[in-house]
Amino acid sequence: MIEIDGSIGEGGGQILRTSISLATILNKPIKIYNIRAKRPKPGLKAQHAAGIRAAAKICDAKIKGVELNSTEIIFEPNKIKGGKYNIDIGTAGSITLILQILLPILAFAPEKTELHIRGGTDVNWSPPINYLQFVIVPILRKMGYNFNIKLLKRGHYPKGGGKIYTEIFPVINIEKFAPPHYKKIISIEGISHCVRLPKHVAIRQKESALKALKRSGFENINIKTETYNERNDPHLGPGSGIVLWAIPDNNIPIGADSYGERGKKAEIVGEEAANKLIKELKTKAILDIHAGDFIIPYIALAKGESRILIRELTKHI
Repeated sequence: MIEIDGSIGEGGGQILRTSISLATILNKPIKIYNIRAKRPKPGLKAQHAAGIRAAAKICDAKIKGVELNSTEIIFEPNKIKGGKYNIDIGTAGSITLILQILLPILAFAPEKTELHIRGGTDVNWSPPINYLQFVIVPILRKMGYNFNIKLLKRGHYPKGGGKIYTEIFPVINIEKFAPPHYKKIISIEGISHCVRLPKHVAIRQKESALKALKRSGFENINIKTETYNERNDPHLGPGSGIVLWAIPDNNIPIGADSYGERGKKAEIVGEEAANKLIKELKTKAILDIHAGDFIIPYIALAKGESRILIRELTKHI
């Protein structure tokens, strides 16, 4: 059994997520201890436990210690199988971090998989769902992995209630990732949203991002707004955010985002996302730093040698 110290590096949830994915794909039993040891509240949270249980269901794994606040688990995988799965995190825990565990696994399922996941789609310390849709999905498709993500309802902290559907098709091989460097940015796209809030919140986020991008000399900018009639808004609680992505001439999107929160002006949210994207684009890196985090397991499993340039090596990497 492979034993993994979860306190290595940043001592957060990334070691846990990557370990579960690779253990399942390689069919290797693992023991992870000191889980999230360097976080203020160590151990498994709801989203971590939900992700492990979902992975276990997909491969009929034997698991021990998978409960809230547990700092040690054993995960003994079996054969991966596709099909239809419903996953309810039960809180506003991040859906995208659940997908970070499951997507590498389901690339190697023998048949198509459909996932319905309920939880948080736009929550702090995790990628927003639009980032996965418009940055990660196109990148992984370039590597021969075909899947899609549909946003059915947004979920923000603390109430959650978000819903997504994803359809995943198995691959024969994941192909290496070695795209050419880009020469210019063709366009910048984006989605500014708000739920259970006045429509002007999303509009102000958008306008602030537009101003910051134009000041830096960018043109051909198309940021959409997503708003709801407050009386008929189906979401459980208020929330807002903006995701931006640049489309270079190599067609590998580069993304950035920012979330709204109580007391944070919408103008700050929009400008923050724009400044993050500008920082990425100034370096001419092929991937933004978060895509760099996301892609590591895939290039490890890919057929051939991958070569990428990112702005900086994060603690996750």
